[in-house]
Amino acid sequence: MPVDPHRYVLLEHFGAPDDPRGCHLDLLLEDGDSCRSWRLETIPLLNGPGQRATPLPPHRLVWLDREAAAVSGGRGWARRVVGGHYRGTLPATSDTPFSLDLEGMAAIGMPDTVCLSLIGGLCRLSQP
Repeated sequence: MPVDPHRYVLLEHFGAPDDPRGCHLDLLLEDGDSCRSWRLETIPLLNGPGQRATPLPPHRLVWLDREAAAVSGGRGWARRVVGGHYRGTLPATSDTPFSLDLEGMAAIGMPDTVCLSLIGGLCRLSQP
């Protein structure tokens, strides 16, 4: 029986009390009953330099379906930038480098499928 593809979403997060810039992005990758999550300052340029990716605590799966909502605990507001499915496998530990194919990136002017890699604390997007 085929396994359902895993989902991802990139959220723009405004007004987080621990964010001096006032706005950042949250990258969420479905992983079982929660999402592995990282904070990014901006969307990495396709085939460009890596963007710092700061690990965050797991996020609830509900964020994969929301278009926009207040973040619990008075931690600001988040809205979806792009989302879709990813192909590949997340490693057992969050500090292990990995690469995945994200499908659905055409919604933000990129090729529909791009390769996401997180290596050495940097997030990069490239053409597969």
